[in-house]
Amino acid sequence: MGGSGLIEENMANIDEIWSLLHVAPDYAKAVILPESGISVTYECLRKQVTRVAQELTAMSIRPGTRVATVFFNGLPAVIAFLAASTSGTALPLNPVCRYEEFCSYFRETTPGALLCSAEGSEEVRRAAETHRIPIVFIEVNADGLLSMSGASKKADKLSIPSPEDIALVLYTSGSTARPKRVPLTHRQLMVSCANVVSTYGLSSADVSLCVMPLFHMHGLIAPMLSTFLSEGTVILPSKVNLRAFWMIIAKHRVTWYSAVPTFHQLVLRVVDDARRGVSAGTLRFVRSCSAPLSPLLMEKMESLIQVPVLEAYGMTEAAHQICSNPLPPGARKPGSVGMATGVNASIIDDDGNHLESTQIGEVVIQGPSVMSRYENEEMNSISFVDGWFRTGDQGFFDHNGYLTLTGRLKELINRGGEKIGPREIDEVLLTHPAVAEAVAFGIPHSSLGEEVAAAVVLRAPEQERALINYCRQRLAKFKCPRKIFILESIPHTSTGKIQRQLLAASLVRANQ
Repeated sequence: MGGSGLIEENMANIDEIWSLLHVAPDYAKAVILPESGISVTYECLRKQVTRVAQELTAMSIRPGTRVATVFFNGLPAVIAFLAASTSGTALPLNPVCRYEEFCSYFRETTPGALLCSAEGSEEVRRAAETHRIPIVFIEVNADGLLSMSGASKKADKLSIPSPEDIALVLYTSGSTARPKRVPLTHRQLMVSCANVVSTYGLSSADVSLCVMPLFHMHGLIAPMLSTFLSEGTVILPSKVNLRAFWMIIAKHRVTWYSAVPTFHQLVLRVVDDARRGVSAGTLRFVRSCSAPLSPLLMEKMESLIQVPVLEAYGMTEAAHQICSNPLPPGARKPGSVGMATGVNASIIDDDGNHLESTQIGEVVIQGPSVMSRYENEEMNSISFVDGWFRTGDQGFFDHNGYLTLTGRLKELINRGGEKIGPREIDEVLLTHPAVAEAVAFGIPHSSLGEEVAAAVVLRAPEQERALINYCRQRLAKFKCPRKIFILESIPHTSTGKIQRQLLAASLVRANQ
């Protein structure tokens, strides 16, 4: 059954996560773990989720009660999220956080339980013990069957949540400010999944490869929950071995995967080093989201793997997808994140007036998948205007409804009153054959306020002066970097985003 038909027929009955687990036939494969070869059917997955959810209910977890889940990718992460969001409210956290960070999260959210692995969870276990949070360890054996320890050893009858119950609370990545807590209902998550299924025509024949972490929205919605909605199969490696990447795609007949541009670049390096091309096999398309995809990288990818590369735009506050470029025969436009998908999107000026096509301003959104408020109450008054959520992204729509993002408002470089979008400079530097990564930003200047600078990672030797001259030939004088830092690596958040302001501050301090 095709994606759109599935939505039209079943969407009325799929408005919370528990119903999502009953869409596919029991015998259909839900999750495959490629390292071990374990294959889990929808029936097996549902039974294991039910068992954990019942245990949580016996521990007095109810809708709205936070259940922290701390796992790297794997079957326990899937079961824990689905069970936590069914019995209470899932609170996925990054396993690499430190004790102090976990303590901060627990003070803010007061979880009623923690689900984690018995091995390698010392920091979060210590934080949970400090805050007297019950801990349940979840493991999966060689047959893909669940084992638990620390649970109540009894199972209460499961209470099915309502569509308006909060299914999930996620922290934003905090690339420009202190992380904010985003609460999302079951209905909002399911609407977002339906948008993804419809956009890419997903069906039971599709097999997604999940390379994004399941403690962030990108991984949860696109490759996992949307695949479950379409009755498809998720290939879920615990770690991505880039050398084995194309073998996994071929062996498991993967039809699509979604990742950040940083990951796409790593994959391309492996392909380029190995064979100067690959056989796409069953792959239908590749999706890119969560950070800007340069037109040059998109062109290289399509040239090497011979399938459409579709850039999308998403954010936690919208339960992931906002816009996407369409599959062929629709036009995919390099440098654009595509058209709105199930979300209303518009551009406003500084006074909140909605602008016409081609005019640059702030992107605002509204729709059934968009959150209604932050849990950080102090953020709500500045985050909404006349019922529209302010994304903080700057951009414009063309006459065909395709959105181009020009930067984050807080990341704009103000050089003597000239507002410069750093992404334009990034993309010019990335066209230089010696540049592998590039990020532009503003640094303090005594008279102009800010001056343009950039940091690059090189794939071949090159001099700073040559890179600056390269930019001068392609950019207006006021946009050209006056300083370029050559680095071994550029730090990213766990979702693949570049922290421009933090990088700029650290480089300025190091060079004072």
